[in-house]
Amino acid sequence: MPRFYFNILSEAGSLDDWEGTELADLEAARVEAVRDARALMSSAVLLGHDISSRCVEIRNETGDILLVLPFSEAVKRVG
Repeated sequence: MPRFYFNILSEAGSLDDWEGTELADLEAARVEAVRDARALMSSAVLLGHDISSRCVEIRNETGDILLVLPFSEAVKRVG
């Protein structure tokens, strides 16, 4: 099963995922990124912060960028 890495990008820099997560395919990784973004935004809202300008960058095991998901898109997507 392939391993995907989910880095969080903001104006201040990036928070890199060094462990990664094994998932079936890129679609499963996209669904995971949506869930992660929603959870992070929910926590931030409770603290009075708006982090909707951040993104989740999905990379594969060789470091290639496969998808960049803006947090703002995670609110609109189902899944």
